[in-house]
Amino acid sequence: MAVSGWFVALVAVGVVPIAVTGQPVALAAWLAFVLVLGAVDLAVAGSPRQSELARELPGRVRLGETVESTLYLTNTGRRRLRGIVRDGWQPSAVALPNRAPVNVPAGERRAIRTTLTPFRRGERRAAHVTIRSFGPLHLLARQATIALPGAITVLPPFNSRKHLPSRLARLRELDGATSVMVRGQGTEFDSLRDYVRGDDVRSIDWRATARRKDLVVRTWRPERDRRVVIVIDSGRTSAARIDNEPRIDTAFESALLLAALASSAGDRVDLLVFDRRVRARVQGASGAELLSKMVSSMAPVDPELIEMDWSAVPGLVRSVTSQHALVVLATTIDAPGASRGLLSVLPQLSRKHTVLVSSVIDPAVTDATRTRTTREDVYRAAAAERALLDQARVAAAIRQLGGEVVTGAPQELPPALADRYIALKAAGRL
Repeated sequence: MAVSGWFVALVAVGVVPIAVTGQPVALAAWLAFVLVLGAVDLAVAGSPRQSELARELPGRVRLGETVESTLYLTNTGRRRLRGIVRDGWQPSAVALPNRAPVNVPAGERRAIRTTLTPFRRGERRAAHVTIRSFGPLHLLARQATIALPGAITVLPPFNSRKHLPSRLARLRELDGATSVMVRGQGTEFDSLRDYVRGDDVRSIDWRATARRKDLVVRTWRPERDRRVVIVIDSGRTSAARIDNEPRIDTAFESALLLAALASSAGDRVDLLVFDRRVRARVQGASGAELLSKMVSSMAPVDPELIEMDWSAVPGLVRSVTSQHALVVLATTIDAPGASRGLLSVLPQLSRKHTVLVSSVIDPAVTDATRTRTTREDVYRAAAAERALLDQARVAAAIRQLGGEVVTGAPQELPPALADRYIALKAAGRL
């Protein structure tokens, strides 16, 4: 049972008879009258348990998008159901309106629509529906909570896909597929053409030249069907928020853009999300299927507050491929102590593979080094300079051990990683 504001106001009116007559008996009589009135109102209220509920909602939505959930309420009782319905979604689903008024005659059905705009990835759930049914006077209400499970999967937003067309155009130029013939420095033979001034003499095909009696050069393109293995660190450092976005979400954005680009270039992409166990794995997919599987496997993954087990990473990469591959490690290089495990396994990986370490940096740290007006600003700037120095030391150590480093703010890191991939293609290192 629930009490309405009207019932409380009606009880408060009982102060008036006491003020007029000065007899406490008047208050008792008034309270008795209000209770009887409330009991009658409650008795004629529709029963919320004599309701049938059904929910209709989409299975998936991208983070930041808005979808509609429809709750169908059928009144199977004999009395009219007047009241309020609350669909019990998690707060991170941002369900609006939170409460909806209903007025359902006996035997009829009503649709209650709720918009969902989730601000967190993963599965957002609704466990139950609460119905509060008032009588005609709206004094007292019957209330029941009915289990009605529902869930919607919130996928990574893939906002970095806006960078894909420009990078694909650069890949086509590199591959010689556009009308502007840009000669790529790849290792896979493409075609023969006449020599023009400025061509590298090492590209002259002397046998074809002897047959045609004109200088002929070979053109090359980057090799296709290369392997790209993306390993995303889901340990404790990936839980930090940079520009109001978890590090792991930035890593997901970078991985999706790189996967879309590499798949379009004809390379095979594999994904591993790992801390001390494999949290997600995508292998053997390509094209649209690859991105679909990646976003589906990324959606439920949240950072674990444990240290990353870097010693297991070389074995994981070997389980994916025994060939030379581009191994992208999405992690953090903020502190030398936290990066000790990463540095210890780099020689094993760089001995056979091209290793690229991707790390997001906090633009607030860089901004803090520019303001030094007050004493607090000076101390803050000194701490920021020390943090940047630590990052530079770790990056230098990675390069000494045979790896490469790509860093950037959350909005800058995905295109920066894609640009480095294209540069490696152009240099014939994939």
